[in-house]
Amino acid sequence: MTSLADKAGMPKHLAWGYIGILIFMMGDGVEQGWLSPYLLEHGMSIQQSASLFTVYGVTIAISSWFSGVLAEGYGPRKAMLLGILLYVIGTIGFVGLGMQQLNFPIMLFTYAIRGFGYPLFAYSFLVWITYRTPQNQLGRAVGWFWFVFTGGLNVLGAYYSSWAIDNLGYQNTLWTSIFWVLVGAFFALVLNKDQFKSPSLLDSTSTKAKELLKGLTIVQEEPKVLIGGIVRIINTTAQFAFPVFLPIYLAEHGFSTKEWLQIWGTIFTSNIIFNLIFGFVGDRLGWRNTIMWFGGVGCGITTLLFYYSPVWFDGSFWLVMGSGVLWGGLLAGYVPLSALVPSLVKEEKGAAMAILNLGAGLPVFIGPAIVGVFIGTIGSEGVVWILAVLYFISAILTRFITLPQDHILSVTSTGPVRS
Repeated sequence: MTSLADKAGMPKHLAWGYIGILIFMMGDGVEQGWLSPYLLEHGMSIQQSASLFTVYGVTIAISSWFSGVLAEGYGPRKAMLLGILLYVIGTIGFVGLGMQQLNFPIMLFTYAIRGFGYPLFAYSFLVWITYRTPQNQLGRAVGWFWFVFTGGLNVLGAYYSSWAIDNLGYQNTLWTSIFWVLVGAFFALVLNKDQFKSPSLLDSTSTKAKELLKGLTIVQEEPKVLIGGIVRIINTTAQFAFPVFLPIYLAEHGFSTKEWLQIWGTIFTSNIIFNLIFGFVGDRLGWRNTIMWFGGVGCGITTLLFYYSPVWFDGSFWLVMGSGVLWGGLLAGYVPLSALVPSLVKEEKGAAMAILNLGAGLPVFIGPAIVGVFIGTIGSEGVVWILAVLYFISAILTRFITLPQDHILSVTSTGPVRS
């Protein structure tokens, strides 16, 4: 008998893990909207704040890459436990020593350690999903992953912190993040009884070491994996670039900071809903087609629409928000990429996911870097056109990510062809 979870596209045997990711990412997201202003108000310079988040972004990118190969070589449970350990150590050092004394070197070091935490925990579970989900259900399964990931990080984390800051204070809010990530770990690793089996887990230590190198050599053996990684970078580059300059641009057109935050929050409420929708769409219309047309072309068009909407719609709050919501919804058009890329290889799915996860981590600092390099010469309008053109390029690149013929033949009997 098919369960409700299976009908919805969420693997029943991993349901506790999904709940764990949601709670973990809520704990990780408690400082998303206020840490930078808080540090500036307490005497840190803009350059120091930027350096802090740059180093954090670098460690996220490194950890994102390691998550795939560690999960396959040593098992996702061990990789996720390592993520929890690094997160807790980093948080204790950052809040207890760094923020308490406003000691910048300690803050820089411990926040970097904290950055290793969530990719190892969350992206290792994504590898778990790709191994333990039937191919005809995989698009929906990864859609659910990005639903709980984004819902925890950008939605629940923001709502919880807005309550906690008023009732507990800033530093105590950060301390509670440890509680929430441990609760998430309990759901994902204790209540989740699913057993992960990978050929690499049966190999010797020397073979496991070779498995770590697979995270690099896989792009030579299957260049389409590299293309997938590049498309994944483009996917969220604008997401991390927009907050750097759009609030200033919108302020020039009469929008307050509060209105900007309402727009940005609504965008990602839309995004988490469409993460599920495009999981289903990808399984029906094909993963590659969904990424190309909804993700690449759709985001390219709506990036420009979002930017020009204050001018075109005479500063209408609701029409500007509607344009942003369209962009946020189509941003989820890239969701099937997490199903498509690991399906390019038969056995080295962890290595393929390592490249994809690296692509998820790099935009944390690539997005702001594009703004920093170009906004002084070509302005915010030029930056937006760069971001839009990148989306169109991603659509062209996706055209070349074709699945092996034997894979297509193996799934035609159980569902639509994934192309």
